[in-house]
Amino acid sequence: MEIVVSWSAADIPGQRGRTAVVTGANGGLGLETARQLAAKGAHVVMAVRSQEKAAAAVEEIRATAPDAALELVALDLASQASVRAAAGQIMAAHETIDLLINNAGVMGIPEAKTVDGFEMQFGVDHLGHWSLTALLLPALLRAPGSRIVTVTSTAHHMGRAVDPANPHLRGRYRPWRAYGQAKLANFHFGLGLQRELERGGAGTASLIAHPGLSNTDLQAVSVRETGGGASQRFFLFAARRTGMTAADGALSQLRAATDPAAKGGEFYGPRFVNSGPPVRKPIVRRLGLDKAIAALWEVSERETGIAIDVRAASAA
Repeated sequence: MEIVVSWSAADIPGQRGRTAVVTGANGGLGLETARQLAAKGAHVVMAVRSQEKAAAAVEEIRATAPDAALELVALDLASQASVRAAAGQIMAAHETIDLLINNAGVMGIPEAKTVDGFEMQFGVDHLGHWSLTALLLPALLRAPGSRIVTVTSTAHHMGRAVDPANPHLRGRYRPWRAYGQAKLANFHFGLGLQRELERGGAGTASLIAHPGLSNTDLQAVSVRETGGGASQRFFLFAARRTGMTAADGALSQLRAATDPAAKGGEFYGPRFVNSGPPVRKPIVRRLGLDKAIAALWEVSERETGIAIDVRAASAA
């Protein structure tokens, strides 16, 4: 594990001339990520579901960075059609993409289905980002030194690898079981994607990050969606009392995205598990990792109908 722990937003290199796509950029970690990248000169594509909230986020960023280059794209990760439309719009506007931050997600909600019939947490947190990443891959591969950062959670430790026979937990749903599976899928996706990039000889890097316990809208939405569930209220209380600010929580994904020393396949998170400055973390749970990644690839391709093919994307 890394010894140097003093990394902060001041260490983000200049991003002028670079294009970054951030999902869920209208609030919480996504908003802070967009804010910092824009402040450093990046053109930030804010891919968000709520355009009303996104417009307010744009105004908030421009209040402190009037010259921020911001672009709004409608993206509902619970709809594969919306993901395809958003990716098409982004690809039409940008020949290259330097950063993709797969940040958006839902947490600990009652059982629900996406419009495509996927379990909502797995569908939004993983399958939506799987398709978006695959569809944007040609533009990412055209940008030297591009990076894809997928945001997971410490909850991945309580998750089980996706079961190809029942990826949507039919008959087995529990809010935190589903969340753990979704965040472990994010973990496996980031690592598996790096393997695919290396096999394809690509210069693009895939990294993973987690924000620790950060006080964002995520916990409040979780409480609201469950009608005040006890465990959801506990995490909301903990986040408000002891959690990091969204600005501090976003530093792990910002470091993964921008630190020149960061490399593909690395994992960044707070120094003290759920709090502290961002550092490189060890990759644990290696037993069964290959099998779990293979299962995730099988399920993701089957459910979305979209394959991640680095060589084909390079030729596109």
